[in-house]
Amino acid sequence: MKFVLASNNRGKLREMKVVLELMGHEVLSQNEAGFFGEVEETGTTFYENALLKARAVMEATGLPAIADDSGLMVEALDGKPGVHSKRFGGEGLEDEDRNALMLKTLERTEHRAAQFVSSIVCVFPNGDIVSAEGVCRGSILKSPRGSGGFGYDPIFLVEGTGKSMAELTLEEKNALSHRGNALRLFEKRLREYEFDKRNR
Repeated sequence: MKFVLASNNRGKLREMKVVLELMGHEVLSQNEAGFFGEVEETGTTFYENALLKARAVMEATGLPAIADDSGLMVEALDGKPGVHSKRFGGEGLEDEDRNALMLKTLERTEHRAAQFVSSIVCVFPNGDIVSAEGVCRGSILKSPRGSGGFGYDPIFLVEGTGKSMAELTLEEKNALSHRGNALRLFEKRLREYEFDKRNR
């Protein structure tokens, strides 16, 4: 199946493209499909934001569009920054600035449990929706480690690995990450959707 990835985030595009192409799908970036805009994320949940992005790109391109909305939820911060993860600390900050701010915010906190959450939503031209959510549990490190990935990856210790998300190879990350988990569940639900569609 051919999909448009509704994102301008190069790191996210690279990760999702690898997984979806391994599943046998043809994948275009939204720029390749002729959509160059930014969709305002006004939702209060990851699902709502992913739906907004996928629907806007589908309507603009006429092709099935997949969007991911994801973020970091820190227990000591009552689940924040959550849907505001890429705006934590305000607009215009770089990843390094947000990571430094998170470490400063938690510097007196020993309870550092956290999780990454990803919501994947696909909107089809006929209005049908297929969605899935994935989680990756871990904790916030005391200092950044690793040079891979993007976002909060250098300060997130992946449960059971002894490594930060930024220390994992792309293959390891896709096998363990919230986004990888969400995409695998999405693939299962997509197959169920296609089977149901054929038998309607």
